[in-house]
Formats: sequence, structure tokens, C-alpha cells
Amino acid sequence: MTERHPQAGPPEHPGGRRARSGQGGWRPPPADRQQPPPPGAQPPPRRRAEQPQQRETSPRRHRSEPEEPRPARPPEARRKRDPEEQARPAAPRRAKRRRTPEPTSGHGHGHGHGSAPPASKRVRIWLAALLVPFALASIVGMLVLYPFGHTQQTGADIGFGQDPVNGEITAARTSDCTQGGGSSGGSGDGCVTLQVRMQDGPRPNQTIEQVMPTDPSTPHFAVGDQVVLSYAGTNPQDPSSFQVVDFQRGTPLLVLALVFVAAVLVLGRWQGLKSLIGLGLSLAVLIGFVLPAILAGENPLLVAVAGAGATMFVVLYLTHGISARTSAAVLGTMVSLALIGVLSAVFSAATNLTGLDEDTSNLIGVLGAPIDARGLLLAGIVIGALGVLDDVTITQTSAVWELRAANPALTWRQLYGSALRIGRDHVSSAVNTLVLAYAGAALPMLLAYTLSGRSFGEIVSSQTVAQEVVRTLVGSIGLVAAIPVTTALAALVVTRQPAGGEPHEPTPGDEIGEGAERSAEEALWWRPTQKISLPKKP
Repeated sequence: MTERHPQAGPPEHPGGRRARSGQGGWRPPPADRQQPPPPGAQPPPRRRAEQPQQRETSPRRHRSEPEEPRPARPPEARRKRDPEEQARPAAPRRAKRRRTPEPTSGHGHGHGHGSAPPASKRVRIWLAALLVPFALASIVGMLVLYPFGHTQQTGADIGFGQDPVNGEITAARTSDCTQGGGSSGGSGDGCVTLQVRMQDGPRPNQTIEQVMPTDPSTPHFAVGDQVVLSYAGTNPQDPSSFQVVDFQRGTPLLVLALVFVAAVLVLGRWQGLKSLIGLGLSLAVLIGFVLPAILAGENPLLVAVAGAGATMFVVLYLTHGISARTSAAVLGTMVSLALIGVLSAVFSAATNLTGLDEDTSNLIGVLGAPIDARGLLLAGIVIGALGVLDDVTITQTSAVWELRAANPALTWRQLYGSALRIGRDHVSSAVNTLVLAYAGAALPMLLAYTLSGRSFGEIVSSQTVAQEVVRTLVGSIGLVAAIPVTTALAALVVTRQPAGGEPHEPTPGDEIGEGAERSAEEALWWRPTQKISLPKKP
């Protein structure tokens, strides 16, 4: 038996065979078939085991390398469809929707009401036919009721002969209750002597002495307090001609007003600036028209209606812009104000409210002229409800417009129902706000009546409390009625105008969405159409 080279592989002999994996590698042929190698022959190289054919993969491309352009789609690379798929009709490609310009954000109130798209010509004519007569009526009413040529008496002419003088407390000590009295020595006579240095008036930079009681109805004074004295206008050298009546509050109120203006401008920006301008115009109408007209003897209810109408038109259109949305809110506000005026007149007469509370009685006594006290009560109800109605009506019209923009296929009934559900959530908080506002203003009066020992029915039916109850309930009824009225008017207006607006330039978000859509369409034909089979394992 011949020996084989130790490093030689299996000989090229037909009798040789390879053993299975795990059984010792190459197995020599039987002994009768072995042949000795020729002299000087090199051992044959070892043959490597055949590897199964693998699918070629392209090398990974580094990020810095440019990406190879994707080849164009050849006609023969189209995906073949089976007969059933060919018979099925192809789905129509969805057309790109023309986008309408989104409203610009603006609000504060919290609500962010943007500018609405322009209304159609028919809607503008219809709104103008409804609103122009009321606007003209407000202007004519203000011109008729304004007291041209009337000079109102003020100050000493009607008994207010006290001139205010600013001062500062420099010293304070307890004393008896006589002018120039000495120290009480802790006897508790209940008075305090103040040394007040006057800052203006007939004796600037001079100090006078004031004796003030220390009972609970008198405020407590301390050194450094900025106070206001009333000067009777008689002998300025006599300290009894002056009397400490109040504190100076100009600087803190100015700081608070500046903080309010800054907060509105920071959060509302241009919309906040327009709101501040509207607030200034409202105060101008109140101070420049309503108060002079009432003091001149005009009907307070008519004056309040004319002033509220002018305020409503100017403030709403200035703050929210001239649009069909704002016009619908103005219509809803007008209807609700008319309802409040009618209800307040009916129930103030039914409950025999005279309006002669303590403040009104003092005003009539000072003027020396008759004033319609019940009309003054009704005017206060109308003006007080206007501010809350503006918020509710603008919110409802904005809700209707946003629902219409989200789904232009909604009908009038569907828009009304959806927006009314939003209004129900708003009305509960608004009514609660109105009730608590009136209750907070009348809190001292409510405390006094609580201590009177009278029953609840007797307290509610008294003159002072009953007028507040009528004021609160009538305003709340008008507020609740403003929700369905404004919603119905807004839905009627928005369904009479085109749902879409002018197209606008595509935004980066639109371009990204279109690119993703194209990539998805290309991926449908880029998939391989032939299956690649890999060799099975042995």
C-alpha cells in the first residue's frame, strides 16, 4: 500500500469520493484502486468547497458620495396585471384641491378671530340693506339727543364747593377729639392728630393739623400716606377750612393701566392695539355723549340705545374688520339688545321699580332737576349687557365660519346644530360671569340685608335688591337668546356665499406632502417583478 503525500488533497481518481460534513474530511478509495504518485510529482492543490451562488449586492454608498440618478421607467417594466385586475376599472386620480387662504390670527379675547374671506356681492347687498338703516338711525339719534348749546352747571354752582388739595402726612399721634388738643395719655378718647404738609392749593409746602376720629367707619392713616384734603374756599389760614377725605391713587392706577396696555399689546399685537382703540372710543361715547345727554334731561333709555348702537358698530368693525362675519355678529348683537330693552321695560314696570336708590336720589337732589329714574335704570341694563354680548356674538360667528371652512358641504341646518352645541358650552360660563359680576358689585348691600333678620322673599322684593335681580335676569336672558339668534343669522349668511376663496401660493408643508405622494406613486413600479431564488441548504 503506497503512502500519499500528507498535504495532498484528494487524488483525481474516479474512485475517490468526499465524505460528508463531520465525518473526517476526504476519504481515500479502496486499496485495490490506489496508484502510487509518479516520481517528482507535486501534490495537487486542495480543492475548496463549492459555495452556493449568492445574489449580487451593490456596495453601500457613503453619505458624502452623490446619489446615482434613478433610471427612467421603461415601458416593458410596467407591472403586469392579471385578467381580473385588468377588467376592474382603474380608480380615478384624485384632483389636487385648491386651498383657500387661511385666516390670519388676531385675538385676544381670547378668541383669535381672523379675517374672513370676502363675501359674494349678493350677501354684501343683503347685509348692507339690513345694517345701514340701523347705523344711520344711531347717528341721527346721537345728533338729535346731543345737548348742543346746553351748559351744564358744575362745582360750586350746584353745591360742590369743595376744592381738592393734595398733601402728605408727616406725623401722627393719638389725642383727644378737639382741634389742637394734647395727648390723650392713653385714655382712649378715639382720635388721632395728623400733621399734613400740603403739596398744592392755597398754602403749598405748609403744614396744618387735622384731628380725625378712629372709629371703624374712618380709614386709618399713617406717616407717609399721600392724602387728599377738601378745601371749603373760605379762610386758608384756618385749619378747619380743610378736611382729609381720601387717599391719592393716581400713581398706582397709572401703573396698573400701563400693565394692562402692555399685556394686551404683547398678547394681542395689532389686534390688541385695535382693541385698545375700540376701548377708547367706547369711553369717548360714554363720557362725551351718554352722560351729557342724560344730565341735560333727555330720555336715558333712548340715549343708551343710540350710544350703544354707535359703540357696537364702531368697536366691532374696528376690532374684527369689515366682513360678513362681523356683520352677522352685529346683527345678532342688535337683536339681543332690542330684546333686553323690551324685557327690562316690561318687567321694571311689572315690578314697580322706581330706580330711586340712594345714589340716584342724591343725584336728583344735587341737580335740582327731574330725571327719569326708571329710565336711568334701564339705560344701565342696556349698556352693561353690551360688553358681554359682543364677546358671545363674535365667538358664535367665528365658530360658524370655521365649521363652514372645515366642511363646505354642510347645510344651514347642520351648521346651526353644530355651532349651537358650541354655544351651549359658552353660555353657561357667560351667565355665571354676569351673575357674579352683579353680585360682587352689590356685596355690601347683600351683607346689610342679611343682618336685617328679614326673610329671603322680603329681601329679594325690596327696591334695592329687586332692581339688581331684574338687571341680572334680563341681561342673562338676552345673553342666552344671543346664542341661537346669532348662530342662525351667521349660518344663513355663510351658506349664501361661496365656500372657497382665492387660491394661494403653496406652503412648504404643501410641497412636502406632494413630494411624498409622488414618491409613493413611483414606489408602485420600482418594486422588482421577478422573484430571485436562492439555493437550498444541503
